Amino acid sequence: MFKKVLIANRGEIAVRAIRACRELGIKTVAVYSEADRDSLHVRLADEAVCIGPADPKKSYLDIPAIMSAVEVTKADAVYPGYGFLAENPKFAEIVQKSRVRFIGPSPETLEIIGDKIRAKEIARRVGLPLVPGSNGAVSLDTAMETARRIGYPVVLKASAGGGGRGIRIVMNEKELREKFPVAVQEAEAYFGDGRVYLEKFIINPKHIEFQVLADSKGNVVVLGERECSIQRRHQKLIEEAPSLSVSEKKRKELSEAVVEFCREIGYEGAGTVEFLLDEDGNFYFMEMNGRIQVEHPVTEMVTGMDIVKWQIKVAMGRKIRVKKVAFRGYAIEMRINAEDPDTFLPSPGKVEELIIPGGMGVRVDTHLYPGYRVPPHYDSLLAKLIVWGETREEAIKRGLRALSEFTISGEGLRTNIEFHRRVLRTKEFKEGRHHIGFVEEMMV
Repeated sequence: MFKKVLIANRGEIAVRAIRACRELGIKTVAVYSEADRDSLHVRLADEAVCIGPADPKKSYLDIPAIMSAVEVTKADAVYPGYGFLAENPKFAEIVQKSRVRFIGPSPETLEIIGDKIRAKEIARRVGLPLVPGSNGAVSLDTAMETARRIGYPVVLKASAGGGGRGIRIVMNEKELREKFPVAVQEAEAYFGDGRVYLEKFIINPKHIEFQVLADSKGNVVVLGERECSIQRRHQKLIEEAPSLSVSEKKRKELSEAVVEFCREIGYEGAGTVEFLLDEDGNFYFMEMNGRIQVEHPVTEMVTGMDIVKWQIKVAMGRKIRVKKVAFRGYAIEMRINAEDPDTFLPSPGKVEELIIPGGMGVRVDTHLYPGYRVPPHYDSLLAKLIVWGETREEAIKRGLRALSEFTISGEGLRTNIEFHRRVLRTKEFKEGRHHIGFVEEMMV
């Protein structure tokens, strides 16, 4: 049993983790930058330690600063959340070598899934369907040869990429010659790994991910799928569970393959296996994310399982005894961001008025409070509005009702609440005909 967990993150996910720990009877330590001194996670934790200035490289990404906080507070576990150091194998290894438990996959597993090429090789071995493309990293000559074989358009991806970065769409050979060296330079600059690989670009696919939980005893349970097709520039905006596009037969087939994949890599904790679904109904493995997802609440709403608590319990050595997951209803999550609803440009500022929606089937995960000043240094996520309904139609109507109540206003602060209203009212979303290019089409 952990006595004290250090939360190596900020914002709503830090608040979420603190609440889960409190319900488990575990004390918490918040770390914060100087810009986050007044953040809610600092107020809610049992202890708080400042780890540096606003620049995330000198605070939330500063491993020595975080490990100093672990040592000073005598925490016996670290919860990484998502983003920052959550999928950094070096950080996980340093935590473990300090005789502190890292609440997540092992460093070795993070190394495997962090290397997209290696992960695809394992996926192929266990029978997961792959997008046609190169067999590993490519040179420019190999990329051109592969593109001629599979046909344009193609996409260049960084082997160590993630979070929507390290992706370049290429429409013809001339573009490939121009974009290849840029893609390599970006991969090296962002991820410290200049390797890139090439895949067939699937036009207007859906983005489907399967949520998994795995323990150290080899038990793996799949908590169904989520659809994350409402995106802009590869950044998810609306997620839902289950997906209208996944049949019960296909759900069972992919779930079984996902379990095999997780066992093959020795996965432990919560994570997602990601797929693209093309217009002809073909699924293609993309990658695995070795962390909690921003959109995990929609799965919690339809399964009744607390995924964050299970992350912590698995790290304490608990066995997952769930044999069959009971699914109920539909859930939709809308990411409420500090950004202009038309241009999507960041719009931080001070929260002067805050009205959070409630009622049957409505959940809001946020770190906001009246008087809080949203800093410009981090991700623009302000809150997650999650709604549930017996039917998808009811969930959409409940979402529109909750959005009409949600008020976040203040000096210089704008949000994308109106954008979500527009999406939920479209015929395409109501009928489940949206895809990852839908937002760009809608904004024209």
